[in-house]
Amino acid sequence: MNYYKKYTPYLFLLPAVAVLIVFFFIPFFQTIGLSFFDYSSSLYNPTFNGIDNYIKLFKEPIFYKVMFNTFMYLVIAVPFLVIFPLFVAILINQKIRGITFYKILIYFPVIVSIVVAAIAFKWLYAGQGILNYILSVFHIPTVGWLVDTKWALFSVAIVTIWKGIGYYMMIYLASLMSVPQDLYEACDIDGAGFLQKHFTVTIPHIMPTIALVSTISTISAMKVFAEIYVMTKGGPLDSSKTIVYYIYERAFENLDLGYASAMAVVLLVVVMVFSLINILCFEKNKYGDI
Repeated sequence: MNYYKKYTPYLFLLPAVAVLIVFFFIPFFQTIGLSFFDYSSSLYNPTFNGIDNYIKLFKEPIFYKVMFNTFMYLVIAVPFLVIFPLFVAILINQKIRGITFYKILIYFPVIVSIVVAAIAFKWLYAGQGILNYILSVFHIPTVGWLVDTKWALFSVAIVTIWKGIGYYMMIYLASLMSVPQDLYEACDIDGAGFLQKHFTVTIPHIMPTIALVSTISTISAMKVFAEIYVMTKGGPLDSSKTIVYYIYERAFENLDLGYASAMAVVLLVVVMVFSLINILCFEKNKYGDI
């Protein structure tokens, strides 16, 4: 009987482990293997070229261009996705009438297909779209939201922010429920204001959740694809082309699987570094002197 109890937890973990092996670990090691081959001359008979794909990658200006675009996308989107949903969650967490309606309204963009959302925003951003119509009403020069190199990346990032606010708000709401109410009552007795109460009690208490949201939103921003694919195709002049879209372009349009795999491996390393930085910055006390 003790024998079965000992191995029962492993049996429950087995399905999840099997899914990870099939859909993560096997493709992961296959991608690393593909990165050492040259598929540019023949898709079915690739030649082994060692680390030439990595050398070629770091010599091409377009790689640095798409990496810069990716980091800019991260800088635009992540602060909004970390801070604004927390602000919304704190407001929603108050005792107000119709709170369920507000939660549904804010969460609604999350359940909308990203393709549908991108198409809808593409209509808004059109030359004769609603946004430019509003600008013209106030006699403000219209903007080429998706055709101007200054605005394209920012315009696409707005879609990611709009889609993500409700999702991260729900994560914060779940975390806010764990904050002891007696701490808020102590702040009220001491005469602390609304902002002071949340800066001294709420934020320190949910810091692990802020770290989680920061990490997830950073990873999501670095692997953005659907918005770029639907709205700009990486244009104009590669101003909105990110690393994941460039991987797709080289792998499925140019059929250069080795080069695309090398970029995927580099992206994995970059994402791991950013995730580690986020965790150590927000939870440094948890890991001692690391």
